[in-house]
Amino acid sequence: MTDETGLRERKKQRTRQALSDTAIELFLKHGFDQVSVADVAAAVEVSKPTLFRYFPAKEDLALHRIADHQGEAARVVACRAAGQSPLGALRAHYHARLDAHDPITGLNDHPVVRAFNDMLYGTPSLLARLVRYAERDEELLAEALAEADEAETAADGLTARLAAAQIITVHQRLAQENWRKLAAGDTAADALPEAHAGAELAFDLLGAGLSARYAPKLPGEATSR
Repeated sequence: MTDETGLRERKKQRTRQALSDTAIELFLKHGFDQVSVADVAAAVEVSKPTLFRYFPAKEDLALHRIADHQGEAARVVACRAAGQSPLGALRAHYHARLDAHDPITGLNDHPVVRAFNDMLYGTPSLLARLVRYAERDEELLAEALAEADEAETAADGLTARLAAAQIITVHQRLAQENWRKLAAGDTAADALPEAHAGAELAFDLLGAGLSARYAPKLPGEATSR
């Protein structure tokens, strides 16, 4: 990559980030449905066509904030420790994210994060767009699971796709449950033990159905916290 190409890419990244940050600020201040794409473009001093080159839909302006989590489950499976099962790695990773109060788990009560999650889970069009993000997560996770499963056939891959759909859906439901607890008035610290318990239940249920392929009992691998 030449210096000129690198400069152009950095400029594009700055513009993309400015568009998303400005949009979210406006959404949180005025409401998602009350802010138009034209409002965001004007605030950043770009044209609407330019904005749409960066973000195909208004919802993508908001969801860019969590875009770095795209493919995270697949990366966890691909980079798991030797001797660790895919589901065991995902379980451990999720508990670690809860302890870190990662916003993606829904268990973060910082005012700005709470406001963003309230907007996300309270806006039907954002939830619908989130489904599109989840579909891509499923695809990437299915690929990682298929590579991890010696019994899977490249021509089929159905088992991996079914497993990925269940795992990504569980992640979404756990995040929504955590958000509901905070929306009801709990602090993140108070809700943390119950969030861990909910995650354990969810992964136990996943393990009961997926154990033969993705969560076999391996020597020395813990099954709970």
